Amino acid sequence: MSEQQKKGRLGEVIRFVVTGGVCFLIEQAVLSLLKEIFGLDVNIGTPIAFLVSVVANYLLCVKWVFPGADGSGGKTKAGFVLTSGIGFFLNWGFMALLTALFGQDGILLTLFGIQLKVYHLNKAIATLLVMIWNYFTKRLILKKK
Repeated sequence: MSEQQKKGRLGEVIRFVVTGGVCFLIEQAVLSLLKEIFGLDVNIGTPIAFLVSVVANYLLCVKWVFPGADGSGGKTKAGFVLTSGIGFFLNWGFMALLTALFGQDGILLTLFGIQLKVYHLNKAIATLLVMIWNYFTKRLILKKK
């Protein structure tokens, strides 16, 4: 790999991490809204929040992370949907497992009147695990030559 390719890959990874961070915040906000305002259990709110964030992730990936991928064909879009679907079930499974192990409503920290609950930490762990899956599969699908 040339020096130029290494720099390009590093930039791509940085953009992917920033995109993941933005989508993580979107997902956490939606999950918190569903849990705290609408009273949904995290096992119901998790897939809804994930679907909202995956739309944002797709838009950012094709426009910014992997430039030029937005003109890709139906196979590429189907691959993105398939890998996102697998990520959806991984995310949901990790959240169900972590919720069963650690619960969801325990308060970890209160800062300026905002409570950080166990389900927020569970979501962060699940998201990190699925992010690894997402990077490699999205790159493979969207950068396929």
